[in-house]
Amino acid sequence: MLVASGVRVVGHGDRRRRARRRRVLWGGGEVLVTVGVLLMLLVVHQLWWTNREARRGAERQVEALEREWESGTGTGTGNDAGTGSGSGIGLGSASPTASTTAPDSSQSRAPQRSYTPVSLPRQSQAYAVLTIPRLGLRVPVAEGVSKADVLNKGYVGHYRGTQQPGQAGNFALAGHRNTHGEPFRYLPRLRRGDDIEVETRTATYTYDVDQILPQTSATDSGVIRAVPRSLVRPSYGYDTPGYYITLTTCTPEFTSRYRMVVWGKLVSMRPR
Repeated sequence: MLVASGVRVVGHGDRRRRARRRRVLWGGGEVLVTVGVLLMLLVVHQLWWTNREARRGAERQVEALEREWESGTGTGTGNDAGTGSGSGIGLGSASPTASTTAPDSSQSRAPQRSYTPVSLPRQSQAYAVLTIPRLGLRVPVAEGVSKADVLNKGYVGHYRGTQQPGQAGNFALAGHRNTHGEPFRYLPRLRRGDDIEVETRTATYTYDVDQILPQTSATDSGVIRAVPRSLVRPSYGYDTPGYYITLTTCTPEFTSRYRMVVWGKLVSMRPR
């Protein structure tokens, strides 16, 4: 800066520095706006687009299963009542003449029935339909809990090693609470006595909600054991063998820090 006769003169160097600062500020502003737009698009993709696509895919899969069952050509099957052990450790085979009865009337009103063994579902194969009337939910059940191949498709996943629908033991399922179809978003709305239905190629099994564990550790494996009981909150769960269904999802919403658990007991079986 030069001063001559009391007049302030701005040099070329000052102009260049100011121009550089303006370019830096303008460029930084553009970067921030771009990042904000990208974040907004990511949120829209996660909260709207993934839900839209997953729900459409899940609806198409339910329709496909129903067509297969009606035509008798479907291969998507799971073991029905009595086709495996009640240990929840493995899914073994059994004699074709075996049958299953409920341990007592407090556990289930499911009738005794014979069965014909069927093949176990393949990994990620959709083979059943879960319906929860209170939630207006009707969604496919697939084997396994892989995010990419099952949960992110809007399906509910069956924990491998737990029992199949109608079997003695624990038929345990997982589903997203948010994004990718979020089938279990409104699980907290369930109340004791609400119906949970599971349809397979050969029968429809109805369970009644019996207990709700609002929050437990994501590593609480006790909730999906054959006789389910929380290892973190042992006042929740059961002490005797029975015919159980377990629904698990993340909680609170938009996090995966904890798990919410809903347990039900089998009350009826209706052949297709």
